[in-house]
Amino acid sequence: MTQMKAWAGRLPHLVRPGPTLGFDLVRAYLGVGLFVRGVLFVSRPELVLGYMSTSESWFIPYAVAHYVAIAHLGGGVLLAVGLATRLAALAQLPVLFGAVFMVHSTESLLTAGQSLEFSALVLMLLVVYLVVGAGPLSVDAWLGDRVSLLGSESRLHLQPATVPNQRAYTSKLAQG
Repeated sequence: MTQMKAWAGRLPHLVRPGPTLGFDLVRAYLGVGLFVRGVLFVSRPELVLGYMSTSESWFIPYAVAHYVAIAHLGGGVLLAVGLATRLAALAQLPVLFGAVFMVHSTESLLTAGQSLEFSALVLMLLVVYLVVGAGPLSVDAWLGDRVSLLGSESRLHLQPATVPNQRAYTSKLAQG
């Protein structure tokens, strides 16, 4: 409970307009958009199956359709709240890679639907969140104060080089 109060005390500082707030808002929007796309694939599975109608096997299209739906639904929720952000982004990468390079690659960049451009943008954003992780307004950041798989020493090196983190890093180095 004390950790929650400490996080709530930092909340006004975290929601100030700036790059970190924008980073978190883009992550949340991306997660919600992927979740909505997953709902669309569940309600209309013929969309995914139509892309794969050339396959000779019946199993592969249905397995891919299920993976796409689960990755978008589960990964979208995880990205939106910022929980296991890197894992959620990693689960989305094969889907978006397939969308960009297999499904929409025959389209030109100036088509009316803009599917190629949008899929490529989402793919690049997922790569960014896979590499960088979630921002400060995420469940990952809240849990990072309490639980760390890497330990506090290694986690310190993975934090962005902002002024407060740089001060904490230099003071930590000076201590030992």
